[in-house]
Amino acid sequence: MTQHKPAITQRIAPEITPRVEELEAQERRLVFRHFTHDDAWALGSLLVELARESQAPVAIDIRRAGQQLFHAALPGSTPDNDAWIDRKRRVVERFGAASYLVGTRFRAKGSTFEDSSRLDPDEYAAHGGSFPIRVEGVGVIGTVTVSGLPQLEDHRFVVAALEQFLDDDRN
Repeated sequence: MTQHKPAITQRIAPEITPRVEELEAQERRLVFRHFTHDDAWALGSLLVELARESQAPVAIDIRRAGQQLFHAALPGSTPDNDAWIDRKRRVVERFGAASYLVGTRFRAKGSTFEDSSRLDPDEYAAHGGSFPIRVEGVGVIGTVTVSGLPQLEDHRFVVAALEQFLDDDRN
């Protein structure tokens, strides 16, 4: 007899779901002095290391000015994760803000991105996991995106890696 594990869906309680102001503060704080090909490799490698430590079944993508500088697909990730990466990345490129922040702004107004953005949901997804690469004095020049976990976890995973990377870079 085969035992089936119950599906576990993590529900995010409203009190721990980040507010728009908290998400905007993350974006103001997580700014690069510069972002080179070597920075993309180092950040991507850090994301892979963190994902392996937690056995996260994610795909990782880093782009600058439309060029893919880093991509990795860890065990358990699927081609669907790459499709999600593309959809979330397009939101960051269009709105200049993290995909989770964009979705949260719509929810804060009592709507959803899908209902109110007028953008094709097959092309755009305001779900967590894509974050703008912002350079001091320049603005948004690229994206770092993770897909494979629930959306808030994808977002938090990217933010944690950016915090560690930027702390290491500044010290």
